[in-house]
Order: sequence, then structure tokens, then C-alpha cells
Amino acid sequence: MVDATESPDVRSVRALVFAGGDALPPGVAHVLPEHALVLAADSGIDHAHALGRRVDVAIGDFDSVTPDGLERAEREGARIERHPTDKDATDLDLALAAAVAHGIRRVTVVGGHGGRLDHLLGNLALLAAPTSARLELDAWMGSAHVTVVRTRAALAGTAGSIVSLFAMHGPARGVTTHGLRFPLHDAVLEPGSTLGLSNEVVATDAAVALTTGVLLAVQPDALSPTDAPSHPGGH
Repeated sequence: MVDATESPDVRSVRALVFAGGDALPPGVAHVLPEHALVLAADSGIDHAHALGRRVDVAIGDFDSVTPDGLERAEREGARIERHPTDKDATDLDLALAAAVAHGIRRVTVVGGHGGRLDHLLGNLALLAAPTSARLELDAWMGSAHVTVVRTRAALAGTAGSIVSLFAMHGPARGVTTHGLRFPLHDAVLEPGSTLGLSNEVVATDAAVALTTGVLLAVQPDALSPTDAPSHPGGH
């Protein structure tokens, strides 16, 4: 197990941060990197275990994790970072701050969707916040993939798959896309604009870039049929 506080090569380690929220589709397990430091925010501990991951660092007030989940994390050697219930940051916020403190640069958040709408909105805003600017961030929220774009990002997806671009915390300027059905060239996306909504991937090397600001690139059905479980009722 990696000791996030002592490992000399921790900066080369990619981190998975498991958040709370609804249960994760089993297919998510197939798109996550095999070798990564695992941080879990509160009930994210249970989500990590459900996907067969051992937790390296457990963070939060632990008011929503199951007792068995927390006990298992402790038994398997996780570092426990306990915080009071009355605090000024969410458990996910604390987990991302811990990733920065441990020298991690590339983070994939897993979970944080479903449950309460205010939590979902807060989590999305947090991914794009200035406090997370030192991290290369993406997130799997259910079957959706969210990529934080501060300079340039590739957009993997099959032809015809949907991608939407949202400016966060201010205008995104110089937005230019490649491999999307409705191209943008040096565009400005304002927060609340629907200009970037419901675009489509048309090339295997699709990408989006910008000069200033931050975007969330949301691919709502990013799990391939071979990765995702069956959803007879749709999304």
C-alpha cells in the first residue's frame, strides 16, 4: 500500500478520489486506472470497496459511511483523517485538498452524483474552482464523464456521442474545438450560456482548448456498451 505522506515518488502517482452520492455503475471499474492512490471521502469508502478498491486515505466526518466500511478501511491499513461534522468544507473538498497536499497532480473523482441536487451542483462547481487549479481533474459521475478544461483536453467518445461545454466561474475565452459536429473557433462561452450544449463527437481525436477561464466538458453517456451495465429504463 502506498503511504501518501512518505512515498518519495508520490508525485508520479495518479489518485482516485471516491466521493459519496448514488451507487456507481459496475462498469465504471473498467475505465479506472489500475495503479492509483485511493482517497475516499466519507461514504466514498463504501463505493471504493464496491469496485474492489482498497482505500489508502479515508477523509471526512464519517457520518454517512457504513460502520463495516470504515472498519474495513482501518483494518486494511488506511490512513484515517477525521474531521468534525460542523466544518466549512465538504468531505470531497477536503479530499481534493489532501490530494494537493500529498503532491498529486492527476486526479479522477469517482461518484459525487445523485442524492441531493445541491450536493451535485456544489461538486461540479468544486471541480472547476480555483482551489483545484493545480490538479488535472476529471470525474466519473454515474455513466457520465466530466473533464475540467483549463488549457486543452482530449474528448474520447464514439461517433455521435454527446458532449456539452459549460463555462464555470466566469467567461471561457478562446474556446476552440476539434472533431465536434458544431465547431467553435476562438469563441467566448459565458456562464449560463447554452452555446456549448449538446454537441457531438465526430472524430476519434476530438478535443477542446481555451485561452482563459475554465470549462466543464460533460459527456453524459461516456461508458461504452461493453463497460456499462444494462439500463432497461434508460437514463
